Amino acid sequence: MKDNSGATRGTTRRGLLRGAAVGTTALAATSLLPAVDAWAAPREHGGSAYDEHGGLQYVNGVDVLPDTSHATPALAAHIRGYYQAKSDKNLDWQMSYFSRTRFTYIDAILGWHWYAWQDMRTALAGWYPTWPTNSRSYPTRLLGDTTSAILVFTDTPGMFGPGQVRNFGAVNFGRDGKIERWVDYWDARQFGVAGWRKEQEPPAQWPTDFRQSTVGETASPLMRHVATSLANALRAGDIPAAMRLFSTDAVYEDVPAHLQITSRASIQTFLTKAASALPYIGADTGLRHVLGNDTGGGYEWTAGDSPVPRGITALELDPWGRIERLTAVWNGAYADTAMLTDLAARAIEH
Repeated sequence: MKDNSGATRGTTRRGLLRGAAVGTTALAATSLLPAVDAWAAPREHGGSAYDEHGGLQYVNGVDVLPDTSHATPALAAHIRGYYQAKSDKNLDWQMSYFSRTRFTYIDAILGWHWYAWQDMRTALAGWYPTWPTNSRSYPTRLLGDTTSAILVFTDTPGMFGPGQVRNFGAVNFGRDGKIERWVDYWDARQFGVAGWRKEQEPPAQWPTDFRQSTVGETASPLMRHVATSLANALRAGDIPAAMRLFSTDAVYEDVPAHLQITSRASIQTFLTKAASALPYIGADTGLRHVLGNDTGGGYEWTAGDSPVPRGITALELDPWGRIERLTAVWNGAYADTAMLTDLAARAIEH
C-alpha cells in the first residue's frame, strides 16, 4: 500500500498517522465553553472526576493531577475533556476541540504536519487501533489561559514507541474555544534516536512555515514583554540582562540535558559557562511565537547556527512578573553524547 507521495506504507507510526483511515461518523455536538468545575468530566460523555475509592482525578484512571498554579481555572476545565477523549480514543470528541476552518497541527520533532481538520481526523482514525487498551494521555502542567497556553503532557508507553513521551504543546485557541494551532516539542532521546531517525519526515517534506501568523501574537502584554526581553538578552549573549528577569530563588531546567539549577546566582553562573553550548543562546537564535498569560506560558524559538534548529521555553512568572521557573525543551537527538556530557560538567563545576 502506498500513500499519496508514492512511498510504501507499513505499520510505522508515520504510516499510520499519514495514511490509515476508518469510516467517518458524525461530529458530536459538544459545547466547549469553560465548565464551572475544573475537574468535572463533561456529563454528555460520562466519566467521573473520582475513582471508586473517592480519589480526585483529572483523567480517569490516572493518579496524576496537573499543576495548574500558573493557569486559569477556565483552561484547566476546558482542556480536561480533550485528554479524556484522547485517552478514551473517542475520535469525534477529541476532534471537536479543533477548529475546522483554521487548523494547524505540527510535531516539531518529527516534522509531521497537518493543515486541514479532516486530514488530522483521518490520521488519528488509523492511529487509535494501534494503541494499547490502557493507554492514557494526561497533562502534568498547564501554563496560560484559553487564549494561548503551553500544555505539558504525557503519552503513556505504547502510544508512541515503547516508552512514554513527555510533550510541551504550544496551543492557541480561537474566541469560540476551538484549538487553531498546536505545535508539539519533546526530546526524542526518550523515544530512541534510531526510532526518531526512522520516523521523522525527509528534509524536503519538513514544514517551512510553522503558521504562527495564522493566529497572531495573542499572549498577554506582560508575557510578551518577559519572553521578548529574555530572548533578546540570550540572543545578545547578555546573561546579566537575562538574569534581571528572574526571581531570587528561581528554578532553571533543561529537559534534554537533565539539568535543574536553583537560585538566580547559580543559574547565572551556569548560563555564563554554558552559553556557547546551549542552542537557545547566541546571535542566530530567534523568537518564533509567544504564548500564555501573566502567570504562565513561554515562547517557541529557532536556532539558525546550531545542530538543534528549534525548541520551546516554558516560563512561570511570580506575582511581580519575574521568572520563577524556566523549562527549556529541545530535541536531544540532535545532540551527541559529548555535548550533553559537557553541559552536565558545566553545571557541576564551580
